[in-house]
Amino acid sequence: MDFKFTEEHIMIRDAARDFAKTELLPGVIERDEKQEFPKELIKKMGNLGFLGMMASPEYGGGGMDTISYVLAMEELSKIDASASVMVSVNNSLVCWGLDTFGTEEQKKKYLSKLTTGEKLGAFCLSEPEAGSDATSQRTTAIDKGDHYILNGTKNWITNGSSADYFLVIAQTDKEKKHKGINAFIVEKGWEGFEIGPKEQKLGIRGSDTHSLNFNDVKVPKENRIGEDGFGFKFAMKTLSGGRIGIAAQALGIASGAYELAKDYSKQRKAFGTEICNHQAIAFKLADMHTQIEAARHLVMKAAWDKDQGNNYDLSGAMAKLHASQTAMDVTVEAVQVHGGNGYVKEYHVERLMRDAKITQIYEGTSEIQKIVISRSILKD
Repeated sequence: MDFKFTEEHIMIRDAARDFAKTELLPGVIERDEKQEFPKELIKKMGNLGFLGMMASPEYGGGGMDTISYVLAMEELSKIDASASVMVSVNNSLVCWGLDTFGTEEQKKKYLSKLTTGEKLGAFCLSEPEAGSDATSQRTTAIDKGDHYILNGTKNWITNGSSADYFLVIAQTDKEKKHKGINAFIVEKGWEGFEIGPKEQKLGIRGSDTHSLNFNDVKVPKENRIGEDGFGFKFAMKTLSGGRIGIAAQALGIASGAYELAKDYSKQRKAFGTEICNHQAIAFKLADMHTQIEAARHLVMKAAWDKDQGNNYDLSGAMAKLHASQTAMDVTVEAVQVHGGNGYVKEYHVERLMRDAKITQIYEGTSEIQKIVISRSILKD
């Protein structure tokens, strides 16, 4: 197995690392406190190609592989997970979904603007009752011949008020169950489309999370993605790739916290020496590093599977499960290494700890990942 990155991989990683340190780091604490959506920074990431990394160059995308994407996600997430989750949604869920399953007209009209950052996308699956269960959608899309009438509520939508285009999963024929579900492209500003209040969140507070309400929204039939009844498969395929992006985000959060803890342990003195020389701290750092390296290998394996055309449902679920747990474990320990300073905003680790928790929840909770994993390993 070849563990070496190509020159292009290294270049992309270093570009993301430089952007995170020079552009995201200044003001990251203030954005977290004020729950500010970094619009100008998102535009800069679009200009640098971070919003359409894996999409076809024909539509303004970078045409990069998944390994390049997760390398960039890790570096951005080390500094600002609020910014990186916007990158994840736009890349893994919106651009990838349209590039893979959209019509030529849909790609020209929507994808070419999403890849460059001219427009921003959102993925709308979760509901107040159904959560991320695509088979239990209460949002409905009634077929009216040349259009659909969309009604329902979506919640926990990243980029909720800042997105321009929304991929909405809705039930068209309840009798057909999962085969009666469709996916639609909805534009901000359409009559009957309302954006609800902003969520007050524990972490990733700089990201833009809202509920969305659809009241008799008229959606042209050409805005349906795929054939009638394709929505469930679309959601499942898209979420599988999304898990890899979130696993990379969790990896980045853990890596960022570990690097801060290691550096702090070399500077802080107690009992006559740097605290890294005390076995209690040194062993913490050893455990943190080991967990992170294990998570990194799982994330890279999932990305490699996707690039090779292999089924990545299992590897993606394992990567997200382990990386998100690693993010929680490592950030908690990073706060502990910092002692009282770890509880103070200026040292960043308390924010990373708050950000880490969401990686165990979105794109399917840890319990959902275990269902995916267990079904996969028990089916033979």
